[in-house]
Amino acid sequence: MDSLTGQFLIATPRMGDPRFQEAVILICSHDEGGAFGLVLNHPFPEMNMLDVLASFEISSVDHSLPPVLLGGPVEMETAFFLHSTDYPLDQGAGLMVSEDICLSRSPALLRDLAAGQGPSQCLFLLGYAGWGPGQLEEELCGEGWLPLPASSEDVFQTPTDKMWKKVTANFGIDITLYDDVAGNA
Repeated sequence: MDSLTGQFLIATPRMGDPRFQEAVILICSHDEGGAFGLVLNHPFPEMNMLDVLASFEISSVDHSLPPVLLGGPVEMETAFFLHSTDYPLDQGAGLMVSEDICLSRSPALLRDLAAGQGPSQCLFLLGYAGWGPGQLEEELCGEGWLPLPASSEDVFQTPTDKMWKKVTANFGIDITLYDDVAGNA
């Protein structure tokens, strides 16, 4: 199977795991060793970026801050940033997911966001979704996941509550009807 790095993984109505209900995941890394992705449309309950900054004793200027998202059920205390390429990528703490989306874990980015000097587009996520070797490929043989091309516009500009339907609609798919048309050959 080709790498899904930089692609969306959409949970279909047949997804059996409630943690991924209506999830839109950006696959950040996928190779023979497994896969790593971030859920983009599940807000973290009862936490905002001001809470995160306060926990690090960082004060913020009055400007727009990214939402706090639940990136997945694994290591929910681990923080990740998805951001645009107009912010320098820390080679020790980041990677290019696609030509216009970076992944970072750099604490400097948190301070720069607070000061209004961060990337023009950014998401802050706690936790991630992970698959061991061959696990994602096996799951893709079922009917719970739909891989689709990703765009930075959808990643950064689509509201979380509309993302699941919008991303699939971009490809002519009404995901709410997917359960009615999917079948086994």
